[in-house]
Amino acid sequence: MKKIIVRIVAVIVIGITLYITSIYYITYSEGYRAGKLVKISHKGVIFKTWEGEISQGVSDAQTFKFSVEEKEKNVIESLKNLQGKSVKLTYKERFSTFFWLGDTKYFVTKVEKTE
Repeated sequence: MKKIIVRIVAVIVIGITLYITSIYYITYSEGYRAGKLVKISHKGVIFKTWEGEISQGVSDAQTFKFSVEEKEKNVIESLKNLQGKSVKLTYKERFSTFFWLGDTKYFVTKVEKTE
């Protein structure tokens, strides 16, 4: 009986570990978005995350919301300095996210100023 319980617990632990690892390391897509940087903010009560938004057109429906991981210090500083300017973002999309990483599935890895 103990062996069965140990095996069930081991399978559950391995399953959870594989799930968390796959969400963090496996990307669904990678790409680029360009537009005017509308906002970048550091928000949250317990877990602070960096969230941003670019406008890709005239209406509010054409916005791209994204997150930036805390370890991307250069990207965060660039976004702070480029507020209100036209930018090109390089991002990766994950299958899902965790509350301590950000609000969206889109994570910016590089930012460039465009003319």
